[in-house]
Amino acid sequence: MKRIARYFLEGLLFVIPLAVTLYVLYKVFVTVDGLLRPYLPGPGIPGLGFVLTLVIITLVGILASNVLTRGLLSLVDRLFEKMPFVKLIYSSLKDLIGAFVGDKKSFDKPVLVRLAPDSEAKAIGFITRESLDAFGLADHVAVYFPQSYNFAGNLLIFPRTQVEPLEADSADVMAFLISGGVSGK
Repeated sequence: MKRIARYFLEGLLFVIPLAVTLYVLYKVFVTVDGLLRPYLPGPGIPGLGFVLTLVIITLVGILASNVLTRGLLSLVDRLFEKMPFVKLIYSSLKDLIGAFVGDKKSFDKPVLVRLAPDSEAKAIGFITRESLDAFGLADHVAVYFPQSYNFAGNLLIFPRTQVEPLEADSADVMAFLISGGVSGK
């Protein structure tokens, strides 16, 4: 009986992540595919809305990087930045996405931080601001510590002397942290 229970638990360990991942991918596909479906003629071709959405996003990316159309998109950007409630949502999402992709990646400097000057306890995080002169903390840096299995984290301020760079790929470090130390090399 113990062996059957162990096999069942091992099966759960394989099936649950697989099923949840497939379900999330399915929901994303159906949602994105449905975005343009009301605007398409006929009964619809499954996946066409998904493909068109990807094409539209790519075209916006091309326009955003084009010198001639950058001004128009910049105007839309400034407009959204000025609306009180819209600004909160828009700028937060823009900053979050920009932290992971684009030219202004924020999580590209993994560090090992000694939690107290006389302690051997250390934490892994990412330097997000090298200079805190504006706050009167010239010898300090801002370090972000992502939480495992969560889209949250903590920003802590440390003296520069307690922070040492990690010679590791940022993506590997992030995977290690988000997975609670289970994933990664």
